Amino acid sequence: MVTLQGSLLDLGDQIALGRVGEGMTRRHLTHGAWLDVRPGWLTAGDRLLEVLVHEVPWQAERRQMYDSVVDVPRLTRFYAEGEPLPRPVLAQARDALSAHYAGELGEPFTTAGMCLYRDGRDSVAWHGDRIGRSREQDTMIAIVSLGADRPLSLRPRDGGPSIKVAAGHGDLVVMGGSCQRTWDHAILKTSAVVGPRISVQFRVSGVR
Repeated sequence: MVTLQGSLLDLGDQIALGRVGEGMTRRHLTHGAWLDVRPGWLTAGDRLLEVLVHEVPWQAERRQMYDSVVDVPRLTRFYAEGEPLPRPVLAQARDALSAHYAGELGEPFTTAGMCLYRDGRDSVAWHGDRIGRSREQDTMIAIVSLGADRPLSLRPRDGGPSIKVAAGHGDLVVMGGSCQRTWDHAILKTSAVVGPRISVQFRVSGVR
């Protein structure tokens, strides 16, 4: 069962997008990587989470881990290029991001991956999105977070301190430049009582 405790800052009923660049800040990291953070880009994100929890055909994956096959600690759904997204506002978000970053990115966002973190026991381990062209080329991954705040942790692949970025209640985080090749990111497990979070990750064609 997924139970959400809403944010006092996200109590509106109208699911809508703000302007991408309004209130956005860019943080330059090492090796040509950068982060754009836009708090509260999508209003009523908690309400959208409740809709998506019930409407998305979530998949429970299993993965080989050494000598065992284990459950992946989150639910997922991938929307391929051209596949309709479950709610129009998500297509609007993808198109708005494509327009905003057109000059830097040079191509549109085309796919959407979704992860449902049901509680603090769900997580994703340290990794970079390096399947496809992103293994050799700079790219962007745009993440819209719905529901509870689960910090996005990042650390340089060659060693160094990690950083944390707030990710919940309609926040937008964009990882760009060399970020997928030179940094790793994770949603770490927590023993704190936290509600569910959905991460919507927009990517360009040929990148996972």
